Amino acid sequence: MNRSDSDSWDLASSVGATATMVAAARALASQEPNPLIDDPYAAPLVRAVGMEFFTKLVDGTLPLDDGGAGAMMADFMAVRTRFFDDFFLDATKAGVKQAVILASGLDSRAYRLPWPSGTTVFEIDQPAVITAKSKTMADLGATPTADRCAVAVDLRDDWPSVLKAAGFDSSIPTAWSAEGLLVYLPPAAQDRLFDDITAASARGSRLATEYHPDAGSALGQRAAALGERWREHGFDVDVADLFYDGERTPVVDYLDAKGWRVTARPRPDVFAAYGRAFPDAEALGPLRNSLSVTAILDHTDYRGDES
Repeated sequence: MNRSDSDSWDLASSVGATATMVAAARALASQEPNPLIDDPYAAPLVRAVGMEFFTKLVDGTLPLDDGGAGAMMADFMAVRTRFFDDFFLDATKAGVKQAVILASGLDSRAYRLPWPSGTTVFEIDQPAVITAKSKTMADLGATPTADRCAVAVDLRDDWPSVLKAAGFDSSIPTAWSAEGLLVYLPPAAQDRLFDDITAASARGSRLATEYHPDAGSALGQRAAALGERWREHGFDVDVADLFYDGERTPVVDYLDAKGWRVTARPRPDVFAAYGRAFPDAEALGPLRNSLSVTAILDHTDYRGDES
C-alpha cells in the first residue's frame, strides 16, 4: 500500500504489522540460550494479533530456514531491545520518574522493567494499536510495574496536546524513546517530532533513538528482499513500501542544535558492548552504518515557534 499523511493501521496491517514483526523477534530472542532480554509478553501478544506467519515463528512450528533471516532478526532485536531497556533503567537511576514510549506498538516495558515506585510510563500509538495491546495485556492478567498511561494519538497529529491532557508534566525530566520509528516518518515529520520532544522537555530530560544515514533507501531494498522470502509463508505486507525516502537532517546534528548533549555509537559497537558480533550478512548490511543515539537536554532555550 502507498503511504499517505492520513493513513492508519492496526497490528496486522501496514506499519502496525512491523510492530508484530518486532515482537516476534523479541519472543525468539527471549528463547535463546543466555538471552540478552526476557520479554515474557512478546509471544502472547503476537498470538493475539493472529498473523499466522509470526504465530508460527514464535510457536516454533515454522523453521527459521529462510536463509537465516529470522535468526538474524532475533539477534538484532535482542541487542536493540537491550539498548533501549538499559536507556530507561539508566534514566531512572538518575532520578527520572516520567517516560514516554513513542510508537509503542507491542512494547511491554511498562509491564516488565523494574520501574521505581512513582514512575509514570506513557505509551503513544495509533488508537487501534493501543486498544488491542491494552486488551491483550488485560486478558493475560498482566500488571504494569509502573503507572502506565496509554495515549491513543497519531504522531503526525498534535500529540503533545493529547499527551499533556493525559497527565504528562513538562516541568520535570522525561525519558523519551523513538525506537524503530524514524524511517516510517517523512523527513519533515522527523524534524517536527524532535521539535515537539524538545519543546515538551525539562532540563535533564533524556532521549534514545536511532539514525540510518542512508535515509532508509537501502533498508527498503533489503526489506523488499526479505519480504519476498516471507511472502511464501503468507506474510503479505511489503515493508519496503512503508519507509519514507528523502534527504533527512542527521539526527545528531539536529539534536545538538536544539541543546541536547548527544552520544552516538555505530551499531556494531553496541553489539560488541553486549558481547555480540554484528552479523556478517548482506540482509543486515545497511544497518551496519546506523547509529544508536542517546542524548541529555542541557538547556531549555528552545521552545519551537515561541522562541
